[in-house]
Amino acid sequence: MSLSLDAQLRDDMGKGASRRLRHAKKLPAIVYGTGKDPVAITLLQKDVQHELPNEDFYSQVLSLNIDGTSEDVLLRDIQHHPYKQEVMHMDFIRIDQKQVVHVHTPLHFIGEDVAPGVKTEGGVISHMMMEVEMECLPKNIPQHIEVDLSEMHLGDIIHLSDLKLPAGVEILALKHGEEYDTAVVSLHARKVAAEEEETEAPEAAAEGDEAAEEGGEGE
Repeated sequence: MSLSLDAQLRDDMGKGASRRLRHAKKLPAIVYGTGKDPVAITLLQKDVQHELPNEDFYSQVLSLNIDGTSEDVLLRDIQHHPYKQEVMHMDFIRIDQKQVVHVHTPLHFIGEDVAPGVKTEGGVISHMMMEVEMECLPKNIPQHIEVDLSEMHLGDIIHLSDLKLPAGVEILALKHGEEYDTAVVSLHARKVAAEEEETEAPEAAAEGDEAAEEGGEGE
């Protein structure tokens, strides 16, 4: 299902104009890219709030209908109010369907509950990444990348190069060399031993104090 937002052109600029827009339950935004001049627009706060829980809103191509003219864009920046549930400003970048784009694609982890390292070996999963930056044509942008943890054992690590990608999609970091093949998720032992040592140490110290007191009394 394609995503879309309705917008209007705006020519009133400045902080005062932005305050008036927000008071009217609207918000300022800007559209730029593909060699065209930036365009200032206005969005309805309720329309944006409706899309915020949608994971695709942050990485998929969005049809922006500006006064009846449609533009294919990607969300590039979103500024939230520091304490209210409102958006203060948004940036969109135009896209060319024939040119590659960079997008941050969410990772979906599956199989953690059946991984041998968790189920029978007493390990715990640590997630080092929740999204990864991809490079691809707009038509190839994946909704998410699935990471299967069901075969992981204690000590196993899944790196960027281990991820299964759709055709036409590349991980941007791996284009810079093997040293950028960072860990995505690992399965390691629980820190039980360290916690036990910490609890045993005070007990040992207490026993030592008691022995010292007894020795002093004997003198």
